[in-house]
This record gives sequence, structure tokens and C-alpha cells, in this order.
Amino acid sequence: MPNRSLGHFDLIVMGAGSAGACAAIAAARAGSKVLVIDRLPFVGGTSTAVLDTFYGFYTPGEKAKKIVGGIPDDVVNELKKFGSMIQRPNTYGAGTGVTYNPEHLKVVWESLIVKSGAKILLHSLLQQVKVIDGRVQELILATRAGLCSVTGDFFIDATGDADLSNFAGFGYEKAGEIAPAQTLTTTFKMVNVDLVERGKIKKEQLHQLMQEATDDGYELPRKEGSDHITPVANTTATVMTRLDSVRKNNKGEVESVLDDPFFLTDSEIAGRKQAAEYARFLVDKVPGYKNSSIYGFSTLIGVRETRRVYGDYRVTKEDVVEAKQFDDQIGLCGAPIEDHHSGDGTNWIYLPVGSAVGIPLRSLIVKDSINTMVIGRCFSATHDAHASIRSMAQCMAMGVAAGVAGSVALTTKKEIRSVSFSEIRKKIVDTGAILETPM
Repeated sequence: MPNRSLGHFDLIVMGAGSAGACAAIAAARAGSKVLVIDRLPFVGGTSTAVLDTFYGFYTPGEKAKKIVGGIPDDVVNELKKFGSMIQRPNTYGAGTGVTYNPEHLKVVWESLIVKSGAKILLHSLLQQVKVIDGRVQELILATRAGLCSVTGDFFIDATGDADLSNFAGFGYEKAGEIAPAQTLTTTFKMVNVDLVERGKIKKEQLHQLMQEATDDGYELPRKEGSDHITPVANTTATVMTRLDSVRKNNKGEVESVLDDPFFLTDSEIAGRKQAAEYARFLVDKVPGYKNSSIYGFSTLIGVRETRRVYGDYRVTKEDVVEAKQFDDQIGLCGAPIEDHHSGDGTNWIYLPVGSAVGIPLRSLIVKDSINTMVIGRCFSATHDAHASIRSMAQCMAMGVAAGVAGSVALTTKKEIRSVSFSEIRKKIVDTGAILETPM
């Protein structure tokens, strides 16, 4: 039994990554009493624990169109005050990225949430969810003070791994069961890099060096990894390592890193070992890295895909590649399908130049629940569609929409499916969000 109750809130967001943080800010600004919970000791999830770049703010191509705005812009503007933000092209043509110092972003996220009036609870791992007739009522959390309970009227699953939906018994597709699962990546940073010297070779030459190093005995499973500049002088960040996120158990069943704690543990250990090998390759073989050294691993191994919750609508590959528009869209995505599959390559499928697919509100409403929405990389989509729309700017847009929609439902005392979309849409637009692709 829980040791204590943490109280009752109008709206509870489980997970404080880019999606969950934006949901908390949006709901609190709309007047709801909000609690946002995370297992880490800081806010930001993948944006602060694994990566250092927001993708998805712009469509790819020579004439980039800005398609995400409002609260996400507030985040970028606060980063600018630290002087720790640069814009740069993606290595593979996925559009302009916003690269930042993750340590500054932790402060930005937390400051914006606190200023909005939402309450933050860190170091808290979800253990149980109480559900009656499709309505979530209570969460049981493991904290440093023991098991604690918290109740709410409306819930948003922003855990990335659909932990809330899983514990609640709501339906989802496990990555790897129907389509191949995307791989894991431990990122790392290198310091004392001669950036002028490094700039003398292009990505194709870097990839050739990776292949040659592999032939010479270096253990580099991915041959087209990337490195990029950061706001910190003479420092680069990488996306190079690759580990499988699923495997077959002794019964022949698909098992992910969420199913076996030892599998996740082994993956974390293997990811750091692999990262050290890529760092050795950079120092030994790549111009500009001769006098550099590894500076830090990601706090967590980067997870792209585990569970995807079944919503009232599932976004499909066809929706993405056709840049489909929806009557209830709450955001846009122009990012290509970026499928990091097992092996040494990555599949890329691009949308028509200058276009963007809509993200429907229905894909954020949990099919099996009355009072739960799902946002971020566990939202309702097929494997291929997810590989496009999981970009962090889109996660932020989903978060804003869910926070607003949940607050409207609470204010009007209606179930989310009974609220007029026109009312939700107006309030989302009022935040500065962009819901239609600019001409």
C-alpha cells in the first residue's frame, strides 16, 4: 500500500520530456491545476538526457517553412538568452535543426513549467494505475519516500514508452511484433576537436572511413553515423552507435528492452562500450580528432520506439508520404520517415518538397480510455508513420494540443470526445501553434 497521498490534480502528465513538458505548460497556462511527473532527476527526457538538437521546426528543402510555433518557440527563445543555440542543416536532409546545450535546456524546461504554475515531481517511477470503466483515477509511484499515490481527473501519457497505458491495460502495438523495431543509440560528445580540420571531409568520406576502419578490425556496427558541431567551442556531438531494441526469447516471442530488466541493463552497458569504440575510431582515423577525447555519454541510451498506443486514429505511412491533411489536425510534420533498422544502414523516405502531414487529435486520444491522451513517441501511429512524426518539435506540438484539449474538457466538464474540435482548435491557435502549412 502507498505510504502517503500526494494529493489531487485536475490534470496529471506522466513523463516530462519535450511532449510532457509542453503539455504541462499549456494546461497550466489554460488554468488547470497540473502535476507533471518524471523518473529522471531533471525535466526534458530525451531532449536533455540523450540528444542536443530539436528537429521538426522546419520542413526540409532549400525553402524551409516553419511549421511549429508557440510554446516551442518560448523554449527556443529562452535558450537564446543563454547564448547556447545554433541552427544547422541535418546531415541527411531532414531539415534545419536547433542545436542547444542540454544543461541550459534543463533549466529552461523547469523554469517555464514552474512559471506556468504547474507542479513538478521528479525521481518518481510509475508502478500501478487504477482504472474503473476506462477512466484512470489514481497512479501509484515509487519515490525515495516509498510508494505514493496521486489522483486526477484527466491524464496524459507522455512517458515515451507508454508506461501509463501499459499499466492501465490499454491497447498498444509493441515494436517488433508487426514491423521491425527501430534501434537504440548511446550518444556521446567529443572535446578538443579541431573543427576547421574536421570540416575538410564530407559525410560520404566519413562513412568511407568507417567502412575502412571496420575492415581493419574496429567494431562499428553502423557505417553511416554522424557528428555535428555544438554551441560549446571545439565540441562535437554524435549519433553513431546502434543496438537492437528487441530480440526473440527462448520461447520464440518478441521481447523488447522493456520486457526484461537485464536486457535493458545489458544494452546500456553495451552502448557505452560501443560509444568508446566509435570515439577511438574518431581519434585514430578522422581529421580534426587527433587531439580530442570523449567527454560524456548520454545519461540514458536513446530509445526510438517501444510501444505505440492504439488511439481513435492511427497515422499511417500513406498519410505521411501523401502529406495528408485532417479536419482535426493539431500540428504538422515535414520530417522524412527515418527508419533506423537493424544492420548498418538507415531508410529514408521524404515527403513532397515543402509539404507537411497533419497530426490529428484523434491519434492522441487513447482508444480504451475516457480521460487519457497519449503524446510523444508512443502516440497512435504505425511503425513507418512514427518514424517521421517522432521528431521532438512534433512531440512538443502534440504536448501543447493535449494540454489545451485536456483543459478544455475539464473546464466544460465534458469527456474529451464530446468537446467541439473548433473550440479546441481556437485555443491551440491562441498559443501560437501552426496548424496549416504556410504557402
